[in-house]
Amino acid sequence: MKRLLIISYYWPPTGGSGVQRWVKFAKFLPAQGWQPVIYTPLNPERLAEDDSLCADIPPEAEIIRTPIREPYALYRRIFGGGKTKGEINPVSRSRSGWKKKFSLFLRGNFFVPDPRAGWVKPSVKFLLDYLEAHPVDAIVTTGPPHSMHLIGRDLCRALRRTGRPCPPWFADFRDPWTRMFYFKHLELLPWNRRRHEKLEQSVLDEATRVIAVSPPVRDDFQKATRTPVELITNGFDPDDFTGEAAVPDEGSFALVHTGLFAADGNPLNLWQALAELCREDASFRRQLRIRLAGKVDGEIVGAIAGAGLGECLENLGYLPHTEVTALQRRADVLMLPLRREPEYAAVLPGKIFEYLAARRPVLGIGQRDGAAACVLRAAGAGDMFEWEDTASVKAFLEREWQRRLAGERSPCSTAAGKYSRVELTRQLVALLNV
Repeated sequence: MKRLLIISYYWPPTGGSGVQRWVKFAKFLPAQGWQPVIYTPLNPERLAEDDSLCADIPPEAEIIRTPIREPYALYRRIFGGGKTKGEINPVSRSRSGWKKKFSLFLRGNFFVPDPRAGWVKPSVKFLLDYLEAHPVDAIVTTGPPHSMHLIGRDLCRALRRTGRPCPPWFADFRDPWTRMFYFKHLELLPWNRRRHEKLEQSVLDEATRVIAVSPPVRDDFQKATRTPVELITNGFDPDDFTGEAAVPDEGSFALVHTGLFAADGNPLNLWQALAELCREDASFRRQLRIRLAGKVDGEIVGAIAGAGLGECLENLGYLPHTEVTALQRRADVLMLPLRREPEYAAVLPGKIFEYLAARRPVLGIGQRDGAAACVLRAAGAGDMFEWEDTASVKAFLEREWQRRLAGERSPCSTAAGKYSRVELTRQLVALLNV
């Protein structure tokens, strides 16, 4: 069996979207002839934990952990990570005041490319010794944090410098780097902006191949480098969606959102449309349930209450992934509000593929010409509406409410299969075997 070294900051029991991509790849790699060897911190900062993801780690996997020293925890305690106020998006255009601006200045200029940069040198030293005794056939680095890519870059440089062969290195970008939506909010000094750009370019140019998760990001990267850039999207695990179709909760009309729900994605037109329907239809108000599973910004909760919908809200907090997929399948409508940033048009949120697998109607709020809108329309899974378009959102909700009253629950989206993690792993293995 060939061996693939995966360098990732996120690994179970850490929870959240950042860990799922590669733990799912690792799950299906052995069946296709590759043993996953995961290099990850012993003591990472965990904003969420999900022990259920540990069940996806195959017995063939080798897990290597080394300690990491990172100043980010102290930084968050001093300057605020939003825990006390329910803010989950500290790098945001909505942040104001000198303290918040100063915290962004420190975050952007003293932690380049990110607060995990101090792990690069010790990791390269450790992996040089490790690979001498335990060779691998390929290396993958996955970011963010983009320091993981610097580990891959510097490891390959060190191997060549010592006359040792370097395996093919694949740089997997789960999000863009300098074109990520929050990059412009980092209060970067000009020379640090140039440092980010040079570091990003070095990764693009020195990797054997670059992997992107959305077509626009792939195209942007390909314009910037001669290195081949491949598209492998995120997806869903078919094992999470087995069994009979979930039955909706009796006596409720459930709108469900799973995952991070940040303030810069607050769909005010959705809350307004729901409030209007509640005023017009007493039965709708009695049955309406707004179920949020995951980390939710306090501003979202405040907006729901401000629209008079507080009694309809069920803020469930972070749930094990197995419970999240069950909740998605029971929904009457799945909510997909995107962040209100122009760069977000290029992003495909990981949850969209599980929404497709759940086969429930998806109500998106965001750019109608963005990557996520194209996926929804192509799959026949729902629609995307602009942030100011309350009337269309209300019409969408009215249609689904009437379908619920009529007892109709025909599944949406029969085109999710190409986003199966099994199929995506086949695409990955095809690249690794070249």
